[in-house]
Amino acid sequence: MIHPEVRQAVARLFDLAQSDTGQARRVADFLMAWWNATDFGGFDIADLFSLDRAVAADMATVFAFLGSHPGAIYADAFELEDAMKALIALWRPQMITQEGADSA
Repeated sequence: MIHPEVRQAVARLFDLAQSDTGQARRVADFLMAWWNATDFGGFDIADLFSLDRAVAADMATVFAFLGSHPGAIYADAFELEDAMKALIALWRPQMITQEGADSA
């Protein structure tokens, strides 16, 4: 079961990542690292220093949830596969190919 506060934190992060700010890029990096860090890049933990406290708290909520859950959970568990693909298209357009879009 995914708690409402986790769902809300994830939703806020996805909303922010769709904007065009330095925080948005950092949040997008966090979300794409969650999806597939090998293909879409990792998240630099020092980027937390450049985020508003509320944004960092949302990331901490997600991280704590993922760490406490048995097994892997990805954005599709939140019904956000399409939102993740949109983030990849926005922030990593070079990664989008017909084949890559299918596996993203």
